[in-house]
Amino acid sequence: MTLQTLAGHKTYWHRSGNGSRAALMVHCSLAHSGAWRGLERRLSNELTMVALDLPGHGRSADWDGTGDYQDRAVQIAEALLDQEVPGTVDLIGHSFGGTIALRLAQCHPDRVRSLALFEPVLFAAAKDHPAFAENLAYMDGPFMAALQAGDRLEAARLFNIMWGRDAAWRALPLSLREDMAQRIHLIPAGNPVTYQDVHDQAAPGALENLAIPVLLMEGARSPALVAAVHDVLAARLPNVKRHIFEGAGHMGPITHPEDVGDVISGFLSQSAPITL
Repeated sequence: MTLQTLAGHKTYWHRSGNGSRAALMVHCSLAHSGAWRGLERRLSNELTMVALDLPGHGRSADWDGTGDYQDRAVQIAEALLDQEVPGTVDLIGHSFGGTIALRLAQCHPDRVRSLALFEPVLFAAAKDHPAFAENLAYMDGPFMAALQAGDRLEAARLFNIMWGRDAAWRALPLSLREDMAQRIHLIPAGNPVTYQDVHDQAAPGALENLAIPVLLMEGARSPALVAAVHDVLAARLPNVKRHIFEGAGHMGPITHPEDVGDVISGFLSQSAPITL
């Protein structure tokens, strides 16, 4: 477990597993690297994993609000890879972390062996689907109204129930709800990526040119926009597999780590290690 400055940002990261292949894990918004613990246990014999806390999350320093949030996260991840993973790497990303993992693969295809994504929130890829407009109206409406009114706890509740149920939010310990509320400003920080695709990750050719094996995973209980995004990605990526987890939602890597780990393990076994 290490807290060090990477790309000019104080960043916490840890290593786990003793497998022959190296992997980088990028968590979802409002979580931290500890969210991977269940999956790390499942994959510990296959992968040596490095997981970081994104800016403003976990034990990493807060984001200073300057520039583009995903740019900052990518720079930190690149520095961590340069330091800890000299060869090729398997990338595993969840939600907004999935957009970061995807961008790393798009920028460094020669260094990435495979890409496993659980519900990457690149909503702009499905901008013509009705669910895109519905989601954007919710985020620009009730969610943003609560945030601008200074009711961070209500904003966190509204964001969480969009991805699950109000009962699940109420069941969370108050300390966890308050922690999410403290970091809720990081959600709109990702909007230029999720809704506007400012880095052209879904631009013509950007997905078609990514030849590495890609695994798209989603929960059957997730919002309709998730399936819409995956429909587009699956149609455009040249080497892609897709898996839907019955009974799971957007937080599948946390709620169903064994099931998600089994699918990732099978996917990895079909993408042979590459030596540079």
